[in-house]
Amino acid sequence: SRAADHWHMDETRGMVFAEMEGKVGYRGWLWVVVPPDSCVYLLEPTRSAKVPQNHLGEEAEGIINADRYVVYKSLGGKIRIAFCWSHVRRDFVRIHDVHKRLRPWATTWIERINDLFAQNAKRLEVLANPEAFRVEDQALRQAVASMVEVREEELADETLHPAPRKALKSMRTHWEGLTLFVDYPQIPMDNNESERRLRNPVVGRKNYYGSGSIWSGLLTAATFTIFQTLLLNHIDPQKYLLAYFEACAENGRRPPEDIESFLPWNL
Repeated sequence: SRAADHWHMDETRGMVFAEMEGKVGYRGWLWVVVPPDSCVYLLEPTRSAKVPQNHLGEEAEGIINADRYVVYKSLGGKIRIAFCWSHVRRDFVRIHDVHKRLRPWATTWIERINDLFAQNAKRLEVLANPEAFRVEDQALRQAVASMVEVREEELADETLHPAPRKALKSMRTHWEGLTLFVDYPQIPMDNNESERRLRNPVVGRKNYYGSGSIWSGLLTAATFTIFQTLLLNHIDPQKYLLAYFEACAENGRRPPEDIESFLPWNL
């Protein structure tokens, strides 16, 4: 994970019903970090910037796909944040659902964002064809430039409703990160990857609420890490565990000495 230069990150609450030094209450945080070849879960007592900083290390350099949570913005100059367009889209969906009179305005913006996703998908389809890519890339850049023009025209309107103004100002504030994907086609427009990787823990949380001790919470995070990394590498977790436990049995009920041979990318 530390050796990568691109990560997806997200976090959700992870309850630990045990006393933790320096912490009041039982709310912990389950973080997920998804580089290209693995998926790491971290159960931490805090939601602060210390978690991604400690995990990635001081020398980390690259791009993180994330939402607009303030912690990601404070990771330093070597780390750039590609903000999630799906979250931006939700701003306009919320306006559409809450403000009846603003629905036509919100619908237009939702369609603009949908078109941006579609144009980027067309560009990625021809990534291996330089000439076709140039055409689709130019169309994407024109769509981005047009969006800026419309946004600034609307923000200049003093009669603009506070809800649209707030959404457009947020878009402007995060624009540099929102448009990283334009110059870096390998960077997705959204952070859906990490949200999908948190789905199983969130569904599980509704059934078992959390962990009854710190050690069991850490074990749960480690188990999630193993299973999701296996799935990311298209390895059947059941077959993997069977092979691993058989190796343990053959080694006198101890972990196999050549543990690296069980790393997913070595299989």
